[in-house]
Amino acid sequence: MTYLIIGGAGRTGSRVLDRLTTATLPVRSASRRTGFDWDDDETWGGTFRDVTAAYVCFTPDLAFPGVPEKLAALGRLAAASGVERLVLLSGRGEEGARASEAALREGGVPTNVLRCSWFQQNFSEHFLAGPVQRGCLRLPAPDVPEAFVDLDDVADAAFVALTRGGPGNATYELSGPELLSFADAAAILSEARGVPARFEAVDVSTFVEDLATDGIPAEEAEPLAHLFTDILDGRNAHLVHGVEQLLARPASSLSSYARRAAAAGAWS
Repeated sequence: MTYLIIGGAGRTGSRVLDRLTTATLPVRSASRRTGFDWDDDETWGGTFRDVTAAYVCFTPDLAFPGVPEKLAALGRLAAASGVERLVLLSGRGEEGARASEAALREGGVPTNVLRCSWFQQNFSEHFLAGPVQRGCLRLPAPDVPEAFVDLDDVADAAFVALTRGGPGNATYELSGPELLSFADAAAILSEARGVPARFEAVDVSTFVEDLATDGIPAEEAEPLAHLFTDILDGRNAHLVHGVEQLLARPASSLSSYARRAAAAGAWS
């Protein structure tokens, strides 16, 4: 059995890859670094060669226009290649992502879907790292509660979904153990860092300008902003229990993540 990680150079994919490698399971990665390009299906040809199960992570987001068509094509290729199981990373509360989930499953390969809340690591490894360092989380959304989930929990869950038997077309919703507003999150990050931080609701243009400070281009920031204005309306303001279902342990808290990240020098 060989495992494949599509998006193996990314934040979730690299973590899943590490777990499979540590378990001494045969695994390989597909990403731009290896020649795989989501925008060029001619690069997909040998992706699933000798692969039994694969983890699929699409970036920047499953909800973006044109993505369902790409996932449908990938699902057909996986089926034609004899893949037995897929695990797809998805997002909670995103109707566009639901279309991409369904499109991948159309190929007929049993597919477990992991629908995740906001990643805690967005504050240290992605677009909010700069705002945290500047002490102000500017987001185009009201201060609604979120159940921030730890990427390490997500990777552990993906590992289990890939490697164990069980339902082939299950959908798991993953969240952290608590509902926190962005103001709450800023306070937790402040305590962990020992440096004040606050939350500020802003319009889309201000959000895009703020991210430009960190070198994030408008063509990436604007779709994120519009996605946030869509889903940050309270629709995900409840806890779900996919972490507990898959891992038989509690989900990790934002404060635990923040202490680890600060100790590792994430915002130094």
